[in-house]
Amino acid sequence: MSLFELFLIAVGLSMDAFAVSVCKGLSMGKMNHRHALIIGLYFGGFQALMPFFGYLLGARFQDTITAYDHWIAFFLLALIGGNMIKDALGADEDSCDASVAFKDMVVLAVATSIDALAVGVTFAFLKVSIVPAVSFIGVITFILSMAGVKVGNVFGCKYKSRAELAGGVILIVLGGKILVEHLFF
Repeated sequence: MSLFELFLIAVGLSMDAFAVSVCKGLSMGKMNHRHALIIGLYFGGFQALMPFFGYLLGARFQDTITAYDHWIAFFLLALIGGNMIKDALGADEDSCDASVAFKDMVVLAVATSIDALAVGVTFAFLKVSIVPAVSFIGVITFILSMAGVKVGNVFGCKYKSRAELAGGVILIVLGGKILVEHLFF
């Protein structure tokens, strides 16, 4: 997997965290840089940990399903991307809350990083070097989450659904690329 492909996956995975960060920024009266840092650390940390756990899980079953790994990677990425697109196009609005309390942030961080667990399973099948990959995903998510707080504070939720839509499309395209490369090259 190239660095550019990993970057696209990192951006795609971080769009849920970015969207929640925009919402957090919107709910802040005045920009709070300390809260933006905390939000970035939670989301970036969980986005790094979850694919690592998924990788460990996928590596355990890798030999058993090697013949189908490209289909599994495609299915997981398409499913995650499709859910992100569905959420982006859905009419229901998320509630905005400026709290950075431990309990609130852990719940949000886990909720926004579940898809990264599935991507970690995919990484095991693709034999991705996991430590640099999860570090990269964590850093990208950290940066985009902090930026999301600022965007939300300045512009409001205008870009929330667009970010989720873009993230979903990116993951589906990458899943298709993996499938095509495995089947035809």
